[in-house]
Amino acid sequence: MKKDIHPDYHEIKIVMTDGSERSVRSTWGSEGEVMKLSVDPLNHPAWTGQQRVLGSEGQVARFNKRFSGLGVKN
Repeated sequence: MKKDIHPDYHEIKIVMTDGSERSVRSTWGSEGEVMKLSVDPLNHPAWTGQQRVLGSEGQVARFNKRFSGLGVKN
């Protein structure tokens, strides 16, 4: 690796939404800083798999319904 081109890689503390803490190595902040998360893998739907379904109609079906009258006429 080239010298003096890479960011400092150090240990920080992460505080999850439930109050638990984890120590990780990161380029964020400086040595010993604390990052408090408002969304974390323990409660976010992207990681828990408990997502809301907004609509049962797909994007292609909505597009076809919206623009069905614009077809080529013979």
